[in-house]
Amino acid sequence: MSRLLLYLAAVSQLTGCSGLDISACPFTFFGKVYQLIDMNVTDSNVAICFKDSSGNKKDCLHATVTAAASSSLSQRSSGIHPGSDFHVALGQLTGSSSCFVDATVTDLNNNPVLTTKMRMFDHQSAMSLTLHDIATDRSLAVSVHVDDVELHRWNLTKGQTSYKDVTGCRFSGLVYEPDTVACGSASSAVTCNASAVLSISPCGAQQHCKGDGQCVMNTPCTVTGPAVIDFSGHLSFIQNRCAYTLMSLPGLQLMATFQERRRKDVSFLDQVILRLDGPAVDFYLVHGGKVQMNNTFLDLDSSPQTRHGVELSKSKAGVTAKVSLSNFQATVFFDGTTAQIYMKGAASTQGLCVNSSSSLSEVKLPEFSSSSCEMQDTEPADSRINCTTMTERCNLLKEAPFTSCHSVIDPEPYITACSDTLCKYPALDGLRCQFLEAYTRDCSLLTNDTLEGWRSKASCSPPQGFCQDVFCSAHEFCGEDISGLPRCLCRAGFASKYRSTGALGDPTVCSENSASVSLAACLLAEKGINHSTLHLNEQNCGGQMDEETHMVTFSFNNSKPCGAVVLAGNNRISYKNTIKTSNSTTQPNLKTIPLKIKGGQAMQQILSGSWNYSLSLGMFANPACTQPLDLSGGIQTDQTIYMSMDTDGLDGNIITLVVESCFATNSNNKNSDLRYDLVKNGCGNPGDSSVKVVDNGKGGTVLAFQMFSFKGSNGGVFLNCKMKLCLKNDSKCQPKCRGRQHFRSRRLRLTDWLLTFRPSNTLQDLSVFL
Repeated sequence: MSRLLLYLAAVSQLTGCSGLDISACPFTFFGKVYQLIDMNVTDSNVAICFKDSSGNKKDCLHATVTAAASSSLSQRSSGIHPGSDFHVALGQLTGSSSCFVDATVTDLNNNPVLTTKMRMFDHQSAMSLTLHDIATDRSLAVSVHVDDVELHRWNLTKGQTSYKDVTGCRFSGLVYEPDTVACGSASSAVTCNASAVLSISPCGAQQHCKGDGQCVMNTPCTVTGPAVIDFSGHLSFIQNRCAYTLMSLPGLQLMATFQERRRKDVSFLDQVILRLDGPAVDFYLVHGGKVQMNNTFLDLDSSPQTRHGVELSKSKAGVTAKVSLSNFQATVFFDGTTAQIYMKGAASTQGLCVNSSSSLSEVKLPEFSSSSCEMQDTEPADSRINCTTMTERCNLLKEAPFTSCHSVIDPEPYITACSDTLCKYPALDGLRCQFLEAYTRDCSLLTNDTLEGWRSKASCSPPQGFCQDVFCSAHEFCGEDISGLPRCLCRAGFASKYRSTGALGDPTVCSENSASVSLAACLLAEKGINHSTLHLNEQNCGGQMDEETHMVTFSFNNSKPCGAVVLAGNNRISYKNTIKTSNSTTQPNLKTIPLKIKGGQAMQQILSGSWNYSLSLGMFANPACTQPLDLSGGIQTDQTIYMSMDTDGLDGNIITLVVESCFATNSNNKNSDLRYDLVKNGCGNPGDSSVKVVDNGKGGTVLAFQMFSFKGSNGGVFLNCKMKLCLKNDSKCQPKCRGRQHFRSRRLRLTDWLLTFRPSNTLQDLSVFL
C-alpha cells in the first residue's frame, strides 16, 4: 500500500498538484522545518520550493535546465548510516538518516536530467544534486534563496553528484551557519552550535553585543578632531567640511559639523546639534561653552537646567546635555573639541556613531553643509612636525596607567586617531593631550577609574575651560595665540586670500567725503596685535568691531577727519590717515635687583623715579602659565617648563620684557666650561626646537624649554638669564629670528638685569632647584 501512495503522490505532482506533503519525512532547510514541498518546470526554468503553513514559498532552489520537460516529487524510506556517500562527502555529518525526499527533473523521453535528494541526519540537513549524463548542459548553476534572497550559488558538473550541507539556524529572518556566534540584536547574542541548535543570550543592562557575538560594556561614541570612534570601537576620519548625522532615533537626531582650523587639509569637529522631533527644537553645542536653543543663547552653569526635556549643565570641562525618551537615554558631552555620546537603551538606526564606516553621502546633512563642503584641499607637509615623536607620545596609551582600562576600551582607535592627526597637524590648541584626555574620560565614564597619574606622565594639565566664554565668528576658531592664551584665530580657508597678498583685511573703501577700511581681528591676533590698541592719527578714533564677523572698521569723513592729512597735487586733493598704536615718550629707569624664588615663584617691587612697578618670575607646567610647577619631587628630564617673566605697573601695550640671553651651566659659575644656550640675541636656540620665547601679550615674556641635565653632573642646572625692557613700537629692539618670533619692540637705554637660577633657598639669590 505504501508503494501505491508514493506512486500516486508522484503522479499527482505531474498533473499539477499544489505540493507534496512530506510530514512523514520532514526536511529542515537552513534552520526552518518544512512539511510541504513544491516543484515547478516552466520553459526550462526549474523551481523547487518549500512551503510554509500559509502557502508562502520563499525558500527555493532555482535553476535553468535546458532539457527540462517535467518533474516528479516523492518521499521514500531508505536508511543510511555513517560511511555512506553523504558522510564521506560531508565529514561534519554525524547521525543516520531513515528517509529522503526526491525531486527529479526529466526530459521529453522521461529520462532523469537533474535529481535532488534531501535527507535529515538528526539536527543536520544535507542534499545531493546529480546532473545526469543525458543532460544537454555541461554545467548548471543552482541559485539558493532564503526569504527570497539569494544565499548561495551552487555549480554542478555534468555526470557528477554534489553534496551540500544546508544545516543552519534562523533568528529574526537571518540564517546562521553551525558553530556561529553573532549578534541577534544590539542587546542579545545568538549561538548556532555544531548541531544547529539555536540559543539566545541577552546582554546585561549596561552592555551591547559586538559583531563577534560578545556582550561588552556600552562604550561611548567619541568624536575628536577629525576622528569618529563609533559605539563598536571602529574608527574613521572626516576629511571635509560637511555636517553629518551621528545617530538617529525616534524623537532625537544628533548631528555634527566639521571645519578646518590652522590647515585647510585637516578638519575638526566644530559643533554638535541635538534635534528633538516632538517640539521641533534644535540645541547647538558650540565652542566657548555656549549653547543655543533655536535662536536663543542659554545662560548655563553647574546647576542643571531642563529645556524641552533636555537637561543642560556647564562646567570648566565643558557642556553636558542629557536626553531621556521612552526607551533610551542619551548623554552628550562637548568641550569645544571633543564630543562623547553615551547611550542606554534602544539602539540607534543610523549615523556615524552606529557605523563610522557608513557612506558619508547617506548621512550627510545638506541643511548644515555648504555646496562646496566636500572639496578636499591639500597643503605641503609641515616640516616642523616630528612624526616619530608624536607617535611615541600617542603610544603612551599602551602604557600604565592606561592599561587598567584596556579590558574595557580598546586603546588602538584612539592611538591611531592621535598619531594620524598629530603627524599632519601641529600639536597646538590642546591637541597634544586631546586624544589622551578623550580616552581617559571614556574610561572613567564606564569604570569610574580616573587613571590617576596619567597627567603627570603625559605632562597634561587638568581641564581649565581654556576657550570658555571666548566666542568666535564663523571664519574663526578658538586657539592658542603666541603667548599660549585663548584667542579667536583665522580659519585657514578664510585667511588664505589675505595671506597670499600679505593683507590684514579688505581694501580701503573711498567715497567723495569719507574713507574706511576693515581689518580682520583674527589676522591682527596672528601678528600679536590687539585691535583695541589701534586708532587713526587721532587717538580717539579707534576701530569698531562687528560683533558677528569680528571685522574691525576704521573710518573718517569730512566732519570727523580723525587727524587726516590733506595732500594736494596733480589737480587732486587727497586725505591720508594712518592706523597706529598708542605711543609713550616717558621711559622707566631700570636697576639691578636681588630676587628669590622659593616654590617656583618670586616677586620684587621696584621704585624708579615716577615709575612704581613689580617684576615677577614663575615656573609653570602649562603654556598659559596657570599651573605652578610642582618642585617637591624634582623635575624629570624632557619635562617642558614654562618660565614666565612679567611686570606689573607698566603699560604692556607700550613696554615689553625681552629675554636677551639665557644659558645653562652645571655649576654656580656662569663662566663654567659646560654651557648650553637656550636664548641668544633674543631668539631661541635654532638647534633646539623645544625652546620657545614668546610675548605673553601683557608686556611679559614666556620662555619654554624641555628640562635636561649635564652628562656626569648631579648638581642640577643653573640658568643665567639676561633681560631688558623694550618699547614695542621700534623695530630696532626686535630680535632677528628665523622662523616664528613675536617681538616688536624698542630697546630702552637701561641697565640690564642679570638673573641667576641656583639650586638653593637663600634669600639673596634668585634660585630654584631644577
